[in-house]
Amino acid sequence: MVVRTIISLDPKEKAWLDDKARLSGKSMTAVVREALARYRAQDGRRNKPALAALLDNTRGIWKRGDGLAWQRKLRGEWDKR
Repeated sequence: MVVRTIISLDPKEKAWLDDKARLSGKSMTAVVREALARYRAQDGRRNKPALAALLDNTRGIWKRGDGLAWQRKLRGEWDKR
């Protein structure tokens, strides 16, 4: 499904878009869709540092203590109910 959207461009932007579409042999709609896809991909790459930071902060977390002892303690709490 495609949703129609109306955007406002100044005359210079519209002329540039017309030229770009004509020179590439594509419709203006196709040019805008491609630009939006590139913009979204670029934006997605900007969010990667947050993931890298998360991985850095949790790397080696199992070394901070005995995982089996923690698990037994947690399960022991279940038995007390």
